[in-house]
Amino acid sequence: MNFFSLDPLIGHNLHIDFQQLHQWFVVSLDYIGTLAFAISGIRLASAKNFDLFGAYVMGLATAIGGGTVRDIMLGQPIFWMCNGVVYFAIVAAALVLVWLFREHVVRRDNTWFLFDTVGLGMFTVIGIEKALACGQPMWVAMMMGALTGAGGGVIRDVFLNEIPLIFRAEIYALACLIGGLAYWSGTQLALSPVTCGFACGASVILTRILAVRYNLHLPILHSGEGDSDFPA
Repeated sequence: MNFFSLDPLIGHNLHIDFQQLHQWFVVSLDYIGTLAFAISGIRLASAKNFDLFGAYVMGLATAIGGGTVRDIMLGQPIFWMCNGVVYFAIVAAALVLVWLFREHVVRRDNTWFLFDTVGLGMFTVIGIEKALACGQPMWVAMMMGALTGAGGGVIRDVFLNEIPLIFRAEIYALACLIGGLAYWSGTQLALSPVTCGFACGASVILTRILAVRYNLHLPILHSGEGDSDFPA
């Protein structure tokens, strides 16, 4: 069965350079995700009363941490070492934005969630695309998507001396895997990579929003009374 008609970007007599569109799509997601994650890291740093340098480092670690670990595991050149000026500039722009609009960014609780969720969705797509471009199977690409999306947040939380969000009850890394399933489903329907990426990112963001809105979470592992195997 031909599923090409399911994709609005394929067929319909549209003259589209899909290779150029895909390249633009990936770069756009990368920069948007970098900005969003940098703002989320800087926002939390400001809540801990970090100075400007500390806040910048926090934003940078949040923005590039997951992708750095991903590239090391894939045996690829570290992405920001190839074009690092752009990423450093984006984080600097994020710092300026938080500084200028701190009344809206820092003092409202939902702003951190918004930027963190957007960054999570964008970077999940980037991780999947990078792994597939390296010839990895889909299940590895899904793991790399989750690592790219959640890795920076883990580094951020460790720097802030907090329990990483993925180890708490909130649905976080699981949202990345759900996005990966959406991407895989798109490939099975012969959709274009751009459409698969949109489906993946939207699935991650929607999953996070619904999980927080309706207080959905994974079961919590309790030690139980009298269980001496767990530290106090």
